[in-house]
Amino acid sequence: MAEVAFSDVAKIFADGTRAVSDLTLEGHDGEFMVLVGPSGCGKTTALRMVAGLEEISEGEIRIGDRVVNGVAPRDRDIAMVFQSYALYPHLSVYDNIAFSLRLRKEDKAEIDKRVRDAAKILDLEPLLQRKPRALSGGQRQRVAMGRAIVRQPAAFLMDEPLSNLDAKLRVQMRAEISKLQRDIGVTTIYVTHDQVEAMTMGDRVAVMRKGQLQQVAPPQELYDHPLNIFVGGFIGSPAMNLVEATLERSNGGLIVKLGSRALALDDENVSARPALRSFEGRNVVVGIRPEHLEDPSVARDTPDDRRLTGHVELREALGSELMVHLRIDAKPALTEEVHELAQDAGTTAEQMLGGSQHAVVVGRFSADSSVVEGKDTEVAVDTRSLHFFDPETGLAIYDSNR
Repeated sequence: MAEVAFSDVAKIFADGTRAVSDLTLEGHDGEFMVLVGPSGCGKTTALRMVAGLEEISEGEIRIGDRVVNGVAPRDRDIAMVFQSYALYPHLSVYDNIAFSLRLRKEDKAEIDKRVRDAAKILDLEPLLQRKPRALSGGQRQRVAMGRAIVRQPAAFLMDEPLSNLDAKLRVQMRAEISKLQRDIGVTTIYVTHDQVEAMTMGDRVAVMRKGQLQQVAPPQELYDHPLNIFVGGFIGSPAMNLVEATLERSNGGLIVKLGSRALALDDENVSARPALRSFEGRNVVVGIRPEHLEDPSVARDTPDDRRLTGHVELREALGSELMVHLRIDAKPALTEEVHELAQDAGTTAEQMLGGSQHAVVVGRFSADSSVVEGKDTEVAVDTRSLHFFDPETGLAIYDSNR
């Protein structure tokens, strides 16, 4: 096992494109570190630099105590798992797993022991004599994992290894890879575009945007305390609702005005974010997680200053829960980050609005909710869980030290 560390690392391609800039990040010994972000954010380039498949333009990368900038890929003591499996079609499962050990001229008995140990861990024992064409996608990915395990490397590097699997199998393989990594304890750097994958698998998650590290933290901290609009909007499914608002003072306390409605902020909310007081009379971006918009049955017992009225545009029944799209009397936040997040989702912020100037927010309700599509309804807002961002800098508003 070994630490994998980036120190002020950059990658500049021949045409001048900076794919990665000033990346400083440590994957601790035995840690499962996930790099996540939109397509083109630099996460795969960062991984390929660790593997030695891309040259490092600036800075240095260490694996353990060794700087590996000039070390050949085969001498870096790492094993890489790709999304394409990269199995040899003419070789059996046994021979695919054993291939790298034979190249290293390991003892035949040692090769057999390692292959069979890996096959037992990965439940591949009945499949050792099969060819890859006779395997399912999940089984092929297990073979690729087995090939990495037998090398007993200092670190695993995984580049979107589950992206070719169907949704159900991805969930199963997520759990299997996480358990395997915990059992073996090898430092792992895992790249994915899927933030659900990142949140469920990583000990820590590093969010990247345009080649730059935005935030690195345990999954729950990323979710509860995003450092900027981009992280807040990227992490979470469904995504955080982002709405323009104004902070004002009323009856001695702070309120947040969203269009014609005002939500009162209690002392707990303001004390957790002291810098909010300096935004009095100014515009802010308010972030509301879907689970913090509550069903109309809850709203009936909620004060007016903790409620929003919305027009039900769409109901998405998911069996155990209901996603409700509500058009509210407030403007959507259309910052640079919001446009980028929309583009990553395959749309534009304007298309998401459908030509309206009113924001559409998503609420996560219980499956037996009585909301009716095409009707107006009131929803309760958990104001203690609101997020606030500076629209000019994109930074979250906490206090002067964050």
